[in-house]
Amino acid sequence: MKSLSYKTESARKETVEHKWFVIDAEGMVLGRMCSHIANILRGKHRTDFTPHVDCGDYVIVLNADKVRLTGKKMAQKEYQTFSGYPGGRKVTLAVNQMAKHPTSLVEIGVRGMLPKTKLGNAMIKKLMVYTEGTHPHEAQKPEVLEIKMKR
Repeated sequence: MKSLSYKTESARKETVEHKWFVIDAEGMVLGRMCSHIANILRGKHRTDFTPHVDCGDYVIVLNADKVRLTGKKMAQKEYQTFSGYPGGRKVTLAVNQMAKHPTSLVEIGVRGMLPKTKLGNAMIKKLMVYTEGTHPHEAQKPEVLEIKMKR
C-alpha cells in the first residue's frame, strides 16, 4: 500500500498578494479593534499564514479620533515614554494624548500587539491611520471591513 505524503506550502514574500482593508473606528472600543487590526497586519486571518513571512494585509483606519475607551480609562490611562536619560520618563494621560495626537492611540495599541522584531517593524508600516472619514488610497481599491464587537 502506498503512503500518501502531503506537503504544506509555506508562503513566500514573492507569492504573497497583499489586500487593502478600510476600518471605520467611530464608536469602537480601542483595545478590541487594535487586536483585530494586529491580526490582519500579521496575516493570521489567511489560510497561508507563515510566521516568518510578512503575509499580512494593509489596513486603513478612519475616524481614529472617535474611538472610545471603556470605564474611566480616558481620564486614568497613562502612556509613558522614556528617553534613556536619568529622569527622562514622561507620562501622558489618554485625554491629553488624544487631544495632541489623535491617531497615536490606535498606532500605539496596534504596535504593542505586533512582534518586536524587524518583521514587526515592516508590519506596522502597512497601517495608515486618519482622523477624518476620507483617505488618499482609493487607487488600491480597499475593501470595507466590518468588525463585529461584543457589547
